[in-house]
Amino acid sequence: MNLPPDHPPVPKPRIGVLLMNLGTPDAPDAKSVKRYLGQFLSDKRVIEIPQLLWQPILRGVILNVRPKKSAHAYAQVWREDGSPLQAITTAQSLALKDRFGSGVLVEHAMRYGNPSIPDKLAAMKAAGCERILLAPLYPQYCAATTATANDQAFAVLAKMRWQPALRTMPPYHDDPDYIAALHASIDASLAQLDFEPQRIIASFHGMPKRTLALGDPYHCHCQKTARLLSESMGRPITIAFQSRFGPAKWLEPATDLTLAALPAQGVKSVAVVAPGFSADCLETLEEMAIRGRETFEEAGGERFAYLPCLNDSDLGVALLEKLVARELEGWQRPA
Repeated sequence: MNLPPDHPPVPKPRIGVLLMNLGTPDAPDAKSVKRYLGQFLSDKRVIEIPQLLWQPILRGVILNVRPKKSAHAYAQVWREDGSPLQAITTAQSLALKDRFGSGVLVEHAMRYGNPSIPDKLAAMKAAGCERILLAPLYPQYCAATTATANDQAFAVLAKMRWQPALRTMPPYHDDPDYIAALHASIDASLAQLDFEPQRIIASFHGMPKRTLALGDPYHCHCQKTARLLSESMGRPITIAFQSRFGPAKWLEPATDLTLAALPAQGVKSVAVVAPGFSADCLETLEEMAIRGRETFEEAGGERFAYLPCLNDSDLGVALLEKLVARELEGWQRPA
């Protein structure tokens, strides 16, 4: 069909894939961290208490105290190419760029910080993406991670006159390919150690205990991942939950308390893996690899290893390719 001379340019129809992760400050300084935490901790999916009660605490206390401490933590793991989470997620999207043909555009975005989900979706729509797969990079479903990322994307589409067709990638906590990739990655990391750990700990990000009673499947998904991984490896896996925050009761057992208790039980060597994270970040590289080691050694532990996430390794990218390809089935790609 020939378009009239004054018709605006029409991009060639494409399919979009948007990898979505949590987010990160733009820099490891207090100002950037304060801006990031203000956005993150104002999310009603993350802090499920009335905002009239929470916002004075957040604005009056937390954002005046926590940013400096968190900036110091970020500075310990910051890379030349930015925060680990940002750099790795970027590498994951670039590695997938040409895996699905020229008719598929692969991008990444962060729920908090940059690049933002609204900006990326607008750019993808402008680039001709008439069908978009939202791919939250969280193996285990949680309202505070998967749902809030999807929420923001849905809110963007709610303002569009011409909306693209949309799909969301489901959690993959029990996917055989995911378990196999974890197993292979852990084996490869263990083979590089100069000791055999007495215990392997699977540390998942914690959530308030009440979320389980409210119907969030996250705790069950974590338990199943650990069980399937243990069965695949043929050895016991100790499950624990990290990153407690505030006075609420959190999922147990706590990772820091578990590490502190093990040496008194005769466990002097451990390896920690974080199966709930698709990319290494502050919570794995600073909280686990640095502070987790300190906790274990101060309690009398002798050998500690943190095993990296799947990240943008060959195993990690191959897994993401399989997961995305599965969700794109049935969407005819433009010629």
